[in-house]
Amino acid sequence: MFEIKRPDPNTLELIGRFDASHERSAGSTLAGVTGDTVIDFEKLQYISSAGLGLLFATQARLNRAGHEIKLRNLSPHIREIFRMAGFDKIFTIE
Repeated sequence: MFEIKRPDPNTLELIGRFDASHERSAGSTLAGVTGDTVIDFEKLQYISSAGLGLLFATQARLNRAGHEIKLRNLSPHIREIFRMAGFDKIFTIE
């Protein structure tokens, strides 16, 4: 199960397991992000390379427009994945 909730216009919540089978629906949601956005990982249990790729592409697109994604509430496991991929240098992680 994977779900993205938008509790307010500047925040997304990722819930469940973000893997390749959710790439299309997540991509549609992330394509709608046009300004500075916080993504809350508190309820995310897993993220695949497909999920990482979508986040990276969204961050690159937003950076070109002068905006960014900030990541919040990463579990130690997911934080380590971001560190190993070098994404801790690409995203602001709170």
